[in-house]
Amino acid sequence: MTLGHQIAWDDTVLPFQLDASDIRGRVVRLDGALNGILKQHDYPPLVEALVAEMALLTALIGQTIKLRWKLQLQVQSKGAVRMIATDYYGPETEGDPARIRAYASYDADRLTETAPFDQVGEGYFAIMIDQGKGMTPYQGITPLEGGSLAACAETYFAQSEQLPTRFSLSFGKSTEPGVAEHWRGGGVMLQHMPKASPFVADGEGNGETLSAADLVQDDEAENWNRANILLDTVEDMELIGPSLAPNDLLLRLFHEEQPRVFDSQTVRFGCTCSEDRVRQSLSIYSARDIEKMTTDEGRVTADCQFCGAHYDLDPATVGFEADQGSHDA
Repeated sequence: MTLGHQIAWDDTVLPFQLDASDIRGRVVRLDGALNGILKQHDYPPLVEALVAEMALLTALIGQTIKLRWKLQLQVQSKGAVRMIATDYYGPETEGDPARIRAYASYDADRLTETAPFDQVGEGYFAIMIDQGKGMTPYQGITPLEGGSLAACAETYFAQSEQLPTRFSLSFGKSTEPGVAEHWRGGGVMLQHMPKASPFVADGEGNGETLSAADLVQDDEAENWNRANILLDTVEDMELIGPSLAPNDLLLRLFHEEQPRVFDSQTVRFGCTCSEDRVRQSLSIYSARDIEKMTTDEGRVTADCQFCGAHYDLDPATVGFEADQGSHDA
């Protein structure tokens, strides 16, 4: 693959379907977007791995939804990594890129020399969809279990949406000759689209967490299992690239399943923070409240946890009692 083709597939999500199997999916490649997310912070490697995994999941899931505004994935746990939050903003107009951002909150002294997923303890994995003003937000949660964040996402789709779903992800720091070290990630998402099985529709069972296998039967189960076996053959370097284009990857994996590709979606690192948003968030506070937030230097400051932007404001200009005509120059 030429450099031009490589760049063309960086930071994209490619939708596809397998015509022979009634399965749809996505292939994601994150390069600059993932690097943009992680370079904002000096995370330990274990935390970087969790944030990278969440970013890939967010790009794949966000592209499956006809999103008017924002999808958020969130992990809340009692472990060393207390929270991971990612946002996916749908394109504002056709042809624009989607935007993605992420950050993590953690206790450095509680991190262990084990697998990344071991750094999260008891807690939940949540998916939230906000379609904007006038629309009711949606939220679904599932327990943190299964050995990876991808497994949590698979359980969410089986449990909450009755959609058999599978993810295969890979990520790491690229050390290509002549190129500065940077993050790359890639992955494939498969999703079966049958009606819910009678087991799910009737609300029967013993209360255990559902998996994709609980939702497919007979020919559908055979198709689903075959696609999963084929996906199991994928190698990390095939997922990450950069030498294999996503459409070529699909042909290597699923050529007998008749893969059909659709228009790809560009993804960029992007944050929505701004001084106006900071002022708006502070507008509910009185002058007395603002005084308690004021630093010894006589300023009100705020930092964006997603992008690291720093805001330094005159306390007289924030809060609902502010002098609205005297914003900082």
